[in-house]
Amino acid sequence: MKRVKTGIPGLDSLVEGGLVGGSSVLLSGPAGSGKTVFGLQFLCTGASTYDEPGVFVTLESRPDELRAEALQFNWDIEKLEQEKAFVLIDAASSKAGLPTSENHALRRGFDLSALAQEIYDAVEEVRANRVVIDSLSALNIDFDETSNVRKEIYKLSALLRELGVTSVLVCDTVSPNTLSRIGVEEFVTQGLILLGLDVANDKLNRNLLIWKMRRTAHSMKKHRFVISENGIKVEM
Repeated sequence: MKRVKTGIPGLDSLVEGGLVGGSSVLLSGPAGSGKTVFGLQFLCTGASTYDEPGVFVTLESRPDELRAEALQFNWDIEKLEQEKAFVLIDAASSKAGLPTSENHALRRGFDLSALAQEIYDAVEEVRANRVVIDSLSALNIDFDETSNVRKEIYKLSALLRELGVTSVLVCDTVSPNTLSRIGVEEFVTQGLILLGLDVANDKLNRNLLIWKMRRTAHSMKKHRFVISENGIKVEM
């Protein structure tokens, strides 16, 4: 079984050497827990260290904001794009009704069929091995019924499996007692990693818990992690 290195120090040893190749993993947590950094690190390190091109789909942040955020950790998305090792799909501008100059974007309003086609084309263009979608929570704005959200997320997950890519699907949580925002995302993915925040001795701490990971004997403990100038590092 192929294992895909996450590029996040300390994490791979908790999941038998990496994520299962071709699987979809839900990355869930509250605002500020490090979800977008995780996704950027997974793709940028994958492209630069493991020669595995990636596709990042942004549904909330503008592309230039993501490029600037990545540069804080010395991840040069623009350089990777020029090397055909990274594609950034702008689905955020169309949701906000704003114009975009990105090469890969939804230009006629937000539509999941069009987004799926854009993902397919981008993966084929750079022969991507990895995909990040940030975030699924934004889909809830466009659907009234939970059943519709689940169906559309399942379609996305099925497309990613068909393409054979290893994907991280980002999702927000709104309370400490929930695994995801909508309550259905965890049922259509093969793995679930929870990022959390807690306060101890007047200090904000970040933690990670692998809730499920199919075909993997994973850690059952909660692990602290830090975000430094090099990105995320999980403490053992």
